[in-house]
Amino acid sequence: TLFPYTTLFRSETGRGALGEMRRVLTALRSDDSPTEPRPTLESVPALVQTSRSAGLPVELRIEGDVRTLPAGLELSAYRIVQEALTNALKHAPGSHATLTLSYRPESLEIQVTNMGGTNSSSPNAGGHGLRGMSERVAMYGGSLVAGSVDGGFRVLATFPLDDQ
Repeated sequence: TLFPYTTLFRSETGRGALGEMRRVLTALRSDDSPTEPRPTLESVPALVQTSRSAGLPVELRIEGDVRTLPAGLELSAYRIVQEALTNALKHAPGSHATLTLSYRPESLEIQVTNMGGTNSSSPNAGGHGLRGMSERVAMYGGSLVAGSVDGGFRVLATFPLDDQ
């Protein structure tokens, strides 16, 4: 009889879909109150200043022609920068970071590299930071590469851009 297997398949498919929806909502959730505007890439200089005030020296570089991107992509990109800087501050005390936003005709590239300091633990220890970043990039068909580089750690997120 196929009926029990069909029901089981539909049940598993439904649970899978709900799980995926939860992941998407988690990736899109914002800790901001509804009355505050959602952060965009225009908010990055203020975020950099906040990181500096918290003790992480950050150099900000912006390359290419800055342009407004779709709101969801802007929020995802901002959250990736926020998470990467937070990880550098939390997991590599005494380090300094370089944040580069590269606006290219076909893509937006975000690179955060922290150098120096002492890595006290993995940037993903006990949290969902790298996985969350990866999910945010994947929602827009992009890629994320993160890992150790020459005594530091680098996060490189690339969002493809269609004729924006």
